[in-house]
Amino acid sequence: MENTSSLLLNFETNMEEQQESVSPVARLFRSQKFSCYIVIRMGCSTRFNPEVIKFGLEQTLLKHPRFSSKMVKDRTVGGKNRWMQVSVNMEDHVIVPNLDSDMEHADQFVRDYISNLTTSPLDLSKPLWEVHILNVKTSDAEAVAVIRIHHSMGDGASLMSLLLACTRKTSDPDALPSVPTKRKWEGRSSSDSGVFWKLLLAIWSAITLIGNTLVDLVLFLATVLVLKDTKTPIKGPLGVELTTKRFVHRTVSLDHIKHVKNAMNMTINDVVLGVTQAGLSRYLNSRYAGKNEKDEGAKQNRHNLPKSIRLRANILVNLRPAAGIQDLADMMAKKSKTKWGNRIGYVLIPLTIALQDDPLDYVRGAKSLIDRKKHSLEPVCTYLCANLLTKLIGADGAGAVAHRILSNSTLSFSSLIGPLEDITFYGHPITYMASNVYGHPHAMHLHFQSYADKMTVCLSVDPDVIPDPDKLLDELEESLRLIRDAVVERGLPIAEEEAVSSTI
Repeated sequence: MENTSSLLLNFETNMEEQQESVSPVARLFRSQKFSCYIVIRMGCSTRFNPEVIKFGLEQTLLKHPRFSSKMVKDRTVGGKNRWMQVSVNMEDHVIVPNLDSDMEHADQFVRDYISNLTTSPLDLSKPLWEVHILNVKTSDAEAVAVIRIHHSMGDGASLMSLLLACTRKTSDPDALPSVPTKRKWEGRSSSDSGVFWKLLLAIWSAITLIGNTLVDLVLFLATVLVLKDTKTPIKGPLGVELTTKRFVHRTVSLDHIKHVKNAMNMTINDVVLGVTQAGLSRYLNSRYAGKNEKDEGAKQNRHNLPKSIRLRANILVNLRPAAGIQDLADMMAKKSKTKWGNRIGYVLIPLTIALQDDPLDYVRGAKSLIDRKKHSLEPVCTYLCANLLTKLIGADGAGAVAHRILSNSTLSFSSLIGPLEDITFYGHPITYMASNVYGHPHAMHLHFQSYADKMTVCLSVDPDVIPDPDKLLDELEESLRLIRDAVVERGLPIAEEEAVSSTI
């Protein structure tokens, strides 16, 4: 950890010199109606050694100023919020309950343990993070580590970059994990005869970009004012952000997702959003069947869905110039374009909820949706609006606006690429990684997290709204199988696999 420790120490010195103030988005995540947390679960193939974990955290994580600072209001600088460094007692942040490692129903215990964390906020007088080490054997790990961090500390890309800096390759204990990078498209040089057509294409692209952005902003404003999603069995009631959440996850093959991606000439994000549309359609169809059908002969393939369901997902978009997870050194460098913090925008995507005869229609529709949203400045505009509103009407006012937008949509969706190979966390081999967010006014947050050759489907739900989250995971897994089987049965040609992909 010597290189990581040195890097973080240099960054600590830089931050002390700059006396960093709290960003508007960080203040927004601390507002009364929009206080959000990130929970990261890591399974390990061995028991965790708490003393090794504590020592490792002291040498790495605590060197990052954000993890040894608390948010305070500086009375000497116009009352602005600033990050103030404090002494950290590791015993307050690393919790190791005394547990029976071979207890019965360990999976349920871990679920209940994490769920109970959502009932109590972190102590605002201390740095807003904690690590829970649960040395109990579950169905997919010998032990589980649970990291809870307040969202004001940074977004998913920032936190994943820092987490990777605290790990090493399993195959090479001295090497940092490979950081996914995006391969730039290299176009062929155009002849002079193509300049005219390129100019026309650029003009048309600019016109559609402006048009798409205006339409998206009008719909976003309408959502703030009056536009609401259909009341479905998965839409949370008012106050859902305050309820206890339950966390579940399911690991599927990333190779299966890549198979569909390559055969259909799309991104992994297109595939997982298509799987989401298919899985939600199947799950809601079964919920409506149980709600509306009195006869016991109602089956999954019967169409029980109401027509014209408006169901929108609020999707987080990383606004850094380089896509994917960044190298921590780049993120910490002065004048870096990929700075640490919350550099995320929001987009509202309408999901198609219907039973399709062709499973591939779900991923085709998802690709069309994402391609349309890529050609819009909606995430940039929402990020700038959040900053502006926080400065003009304060964090609580901006939080109330964000709360209303999310309350009028149905769910949150995110995806994040993880390490490309198996890793160790301070010498402990990691078997899976699962991340989620809670504290926002949705009854469900769906997150796709890749790790080596696996994809973990992560759900955080309000159990009063979605009492059977494992059933939803079943439908998502089955939807992926049906989509992949459709690709195999039709013998679709597989496009050439990219060496490294940064979008998932």
